Amino acid sequence: MTVERQAPPPVKGEALYRWDSMPRETLSPMLGRRLVTGERMMLAQVYLERGCVVPLHSHMNEQMTYILQGALRLWLGPEGSPEQRVYDVRAGEVLVIPPHVPHRAEALEDTLDLDVFSPPRQDWLDGTDQYLRRPAK
Repeated sequence: MTVERQAPPPVKGEALYRWDSMPRETLSPMLGRRLVTGERMMLAQVYLERGCVVPLHSHMNEQMTYILQGALRLWLGPEGSPEQRVYDVRAGEVLVIPPHVPHRAEALEDTLDLDVFSPPRQDWLDGTDQYLRRPAK
């Protein structure tokens, strides 16, 4: 005799996503993304074509950048200061960017990047991220 178990009801905020089923938002000809947002975290697939530049910016969110394919060069710290650090982050590597640290990036190759933010980026959710919506270089 087989007893069929019923799944418990979903917990508030519980969801399953499939990246390939989600639309890709085009921010510029060289930059696109897909977002999944929870209550306290955001996960973003970011697509950058070689030569795409993400301008200098900072935010109150902690960020982890995990390169799945390709490579990004990231500059962290005040522009032009001796404290500025440069990282070439390649497939399989993760860079942690603390809150409020100014940073910019350039795609060294066509790149698929998985970014994690805590808390979620409100500017990305409400479309006020104009620094990304300029034509990419």
